Amino acid sequence: MIKLSKIKDVYAREILDSRGNPTVEVEITLNSGIKATASVPSGASVGKNEALELRDLDKNRYNGKGVLKAVNNVNTIIKNNIVGFDSLDQSGLDNLLIKLDATNNKSNLGANAILGVSLANLKAASMYSNKQLYNYIGNGKTMPKCMMNILNGGVHASNDLDIQEFMIIPASDEYLDNLRMGAEVFHSLKEILKSKNLSTSVGDEGGFAPLINTTKEALDLIKEAISKANYVLGKDIFIALDVAASEFYKNGTYYFEKKEYTSDQLIEFYKNIIDEYHIISIEDPMSEDDYDGWQKITKILSNIQLVGDDLFVTNKKLLEIGIQKKMANAILIKLNQIGSYTETLQTIKLAQENGYKTIISHRSGETEDNYIADIAVGLNLGQIKTGSLSRSERLSKYNRLIRINEMIKK
Repeated sequence: MIKLSKIKDVYAREILDSRGNPTVEVEITLNSGIKATASVPSGASVGKNEALELRDLDKNRYNGKGVLKAVNNVNTIIKNNIVGFDSLDQSGLDNLLIKLDATNNKSNLGANAILGVSLANLKAASMYSNKQLYNYIGNGKTMPKCMMNILNGGVHASNDLDIQEFMIIPASDEYLDNLRMGAEVFHSLKEILKSKNLSTSVGDEGGFAPLINTTKEALDLIKEAISKANYVLGKDIFIALDVAASEFYKNGTYYFEKKEYTSDQLIEFYKNIIDEYHIISIEDPMSEDDYDGWQKITKILSNIQLVGDDLFVTNKKLLEIGIQKKMANAILIKLNQIGSYTETLQTIKLAQENGYKTIISHRSGETEDNYIADIAVGLNLGQIKTGSLSRSERLSKYNRLIRINEMIKK
């Protein structure tokens, strides 16, 4: 007798992400006839310990960024080994994919190939179980707080800002209120930029990228935008930063805003702006290689959220080191940094067991796929980082959360 939950077919294709670069999309069909599709995002600011995103490196196609090798790995090696596998055994499937690859960083088959299959299977299994994805993966009912990237610098923009993301976190208990507040501040900021003859074009993650030079200029613009939208900074809305400090760290020195900083001096800089601008979260304030700096800042600024992204790259082993060395108090979760759903889940569990806050995140090269919204709710992660209030690949996540919010409240 044919078991209806088993995988009948697997097919991958090359599609384009939000930056016009190729990425992998995988379609899985079950014996029941159920079909599910998942696509894999791609980062710009990439930690050195991330799982390998397999690219073709053929300069005659997409400037070497094609993913036909990864697609072919799905359609041959992976398909030949997982057809007939029960989709309901997610950890078994993911472990099989990891064994098939047989490298530490998924460089054989490609993390993009493996994750595409892992996520497509997760979706197919949830559909077979007749459950919404958020409900299939966990019992979470809490809507996440939104970290909305409204102003861009670093590798996300072509201005002189060293800090990569300036975010707002609306503080209402109601998701719909937070979404509305964020959108209103975003439009308020646009009006202010226009009035100052600054660019209102947006970066990869939908935030504005005006030609300004300093952190304080950016923070002052956001402060003004919050006020113009009739909200109070420090009460209705708070500010968060993604510094991406690894990008301007070299040989033990931070080259920040045209000056040289030691770890201690950079920490002092953060201390000076935290209270003035009601900053409650800083991601990657120190380089992934500056363990001493991370230990110092975690001790000194323990009253705010200190998020490890490049530091941990969603890797359980690296998080274990962070816990042991008391580095950071929160972790950013990006599935393509580690390359499978099961490994991501293991990292999340370790973080939650050790009191680390968890934030699910998009990448700068995104797709319309919105599974991170379901993961945020289903696993009770508490926070989501999915870009600004423009660009449909960002809004697809916010809009999915609207629908989940309705289902939870029914």
